[in-house]
Amino acid sequence: MTSTHPTAQPSEVNNFQVDLRGLVDLLSHHLYSSPRVYVRELLQNAVDAVTARHAHEPGAEVRIRLRAADGHVSIEDSGIGLTADEAHSLLATIGRSSKRGGQHGLETARREFLGQFGIGLLACFVVARQIRVVTRSARDPRALPVEWLATDDGSYTVRELPHEARTEPGTTVHLQARPGAEEWLVPATVERLARDFGSLLPYDITFDDGRGGEPRPITDRPAVWDRPYPTPAARRVALAGHCADLFGFTPLDSIDLDLPVAGVRGVAYVLPDPTSPAHRAGHRVHLKGMLLTDQADNLLPDWAFFVRAVLDTDALRPTASRENLYDDETLAAVRDALGARVRGWLTELAASEPERLAAFLNVHHLGVKSLARHDAELLGLMLPWLPFETSDGSMSLEEFAAAHSEIHFTRTVEEFRQIAPIAAAHGLGVVNAGYTYDADLLALLPSVRPGLKVTELDAGAVTDRLDPVPTSAELALAGFLSTARTRLEPQSCDVVLRAFQPVSVPALYLDDRQARQERDRAVAEENADDLWAGILGSLRGSAPRARLVLNHNNPLVRRLAALPDAQLTGTAVESLYGQALLMSQRPLRPADSTLLNRAFLGLLEWATHSVTGQEDPK
Repeated sequence: MTSTHPTAQPSEVNNFQVDLRGLVDLLSHHLYSSPRVYVRELLQNAVDAVTARHAHEPGAEVRIRLRAADGHVSIEDSGIGLTADEAHSLLATIGRSSKRGGQHGLETARREFLGQFGIGLLACFVVARQIRVVTRSARDPRALPVEWLATDDGSYTVRELPHEARTEPGTTVHLQARPGAEEWLVPATVERLARDFGSLLPYDITFDDGRGGEPRPITDRPAVWDRPYPTPAARRVALAGHCADLFGFTPLDSIDLDLPVAGVRGVAYVLPDPTSPAHRAGHRVHLKGMLLTDQADNLLPDWAFFVRAVLDTDALRPTASRENLYDDETLAAVRDALGARVRGWLTELAASEPERLAAFLNVHHLGVKSLARHDAELLGLMLPWLPFETSDGSMSLEEFAAAHSEIHFTRTVEEFRQIAPIAAAHGLGVVNAGYTYDADLLALLPSVRPGLKVTELDAGAVTDRLDPVPTSAELALAGFLSTARTRLEPQSCDVVLRAFQPVSVPALYLDDRQARQERDRAVAEENADDLWAGILGSLRGSAPRARLVLNHNNPLVRRLAALPDAQLTGTAVESLYGQALLMSQRPLRPADSTLLNRAFLGLLEWATHSVTGQEDPK
C-alpha cells in the first residue's frame, strides 16, 4: 500500500528523542498485554482528531475509514490534522500530544479526548516496521500537506508535500507489517478488533477489506441498553441476545446500571449457573465509547460475583496502558453505587416478582448471603427466600423460626449430618452453619427477629433433649457404665445413657468447640518440648469434655451391657466409641486411631476364640 508523490522539498533525517527499539520492547512486553491494542491506538488517534476538528470547526463533516489489505493497514480521518512543526514536536516526543495544552484553543474540549498519555502512534511499532502519516492541518488553511515517515530503526523524516497530495484537512496513517507480526494485519483480524474496540465510538467508522465491495460499518450505536423497544419483554430479549453474543451465555436476568452523575451507562447480566464467591468476574468497560478492557475485576463489589457487566463511562480513569481502571476514589464511589443498584434490583424482585427472585436464589443464594451478612435490612427482606439446611429439611429461616423459638446451629457440615436425624426426632431445631456465610447470617438473625434465640449447639443441649433412662434401669447398668467410663477416660470422653431415636443408632459422639479446643491443647502439650509444654499446661481450662451417648433403645447396646466379661465389655465400648467418632467425620487423633485398631483386633480375637474354643497351634 505504498504511494509516491513528487518531492516538494528535500527531506531531512532526524532522530527520535527516545530509543525506539527499547520503546517497542517496553510497549509489547511490559505495558500492553497484546499487540491487538495497535488497532485501538489507530482508532483512538482518529477519533481524537475528529473531536478536535469539531471543537475547532463545529459544522465540519467528519469521517473515519479503516482499510486492511496485502499486509498493510491504513486509517483515514477528516480530523484536525497537523502542520510540519506539529508533526515534529507531537508525533516524535513521548508525553506530548496534540490534545495537550491550550496553545491551539482546545483545552476546553480536552475532556472529550480518549488519549491521555501521548504515546499515540508509536505503539503501532508493536506490529509495524514502518509508519507513514500524511496529514493536513485544518487550523492553517495555507499549510501544505505533510508526510511523517518513521521506521523501527529509530529514525523519521518530515517533509511537506504538494497541495494535491491531500486537498482536504485530516490524516491518513499507513502501517507496513514487521516480520512476524503479519497475522495482526490480516483484514478479518483487523475488522474483528475494530468492532471489538470501537463499536460504541461516537462517530461513524467503516471498514474496507480492499476487495472492492461497499465499506462495512464498525460502529453500532446506540448501545443495546440505550435503544428504544416496543415492550419491556422485547428489551429483555434483546439484552439476552446481546449477552449471548458478548459473553457466551443466556442470562437469568439483566440489571440496568445507570449512574448519570458518574457518567456511567450499562447493564449487568446475571449468570445462569452457580459460581464461586472467590471467582472475580471480568467486566467489560468502554471509556467514551472505546473498549478499555473486558477483564475489569474491580468494577463491582466482591459480593456481586454472580453478574458480568458491560458499560460505557466518561468519568473513570484508565491505567497507563489503558487496559484497566485505575482504582481511585472515583472508582470506589462508582463501585458502591453500582453495588447499590444490584441490591435495589433484589429489593424490587422481592417486592413485586417473587417467582423471578426464587429462580435467582435457586442459583445464586450464596451471593445474596454474602451481601446480607453486612446488611441487616437486606437479610430481613430475604429471610422468606434464602434457603438453609435444617433438621426439618431445606427451608428459609423465616419458616424455621416459625417452628422453633430457639435455633441451634453447628459450625461444621459433618457435625450437622450426625446430629440432624436425632435432633429432628426430638424436636430440636438445628441449622447447618457449616456452609459459607451461614454462621454470620445466624449471628445477625436476632437483630432482625428480636426475641429469637440463636445459640451454637453443644453436647449438653443435645443430651438434655434426649429421653432419660429410668433410674432403676440405669442402676442396673451401673457396672457396665463404670467399665465404659474407665475405658474411655484416656480419650477425655464421658459416657452417658439416654433413650433416643432412631433406634438404629447405638451411640452418639458429642462435643462442642470448647471441648475440641481443650483436646487440641492436650495433644499439643504431649508433643511439645518442656518450654512449650509448660506454657500449654498453664492454659489448661475447665472446658466440658466430649460425650459418648449410648442409646438404651438400641438392642445391641442392651446386649453389650449384659456381657459377663469385663474385658470384652471394654473392647465393645471402645468399638462403639470408634464407630460414633467415624460417623461424626471428625479428624482422628493418633490416640483415636490406636484405640480403633486395638478394638478391632480385640473383637477379631474374641470372635475367632469363640469359634475354635482353643489357641491357634504354634
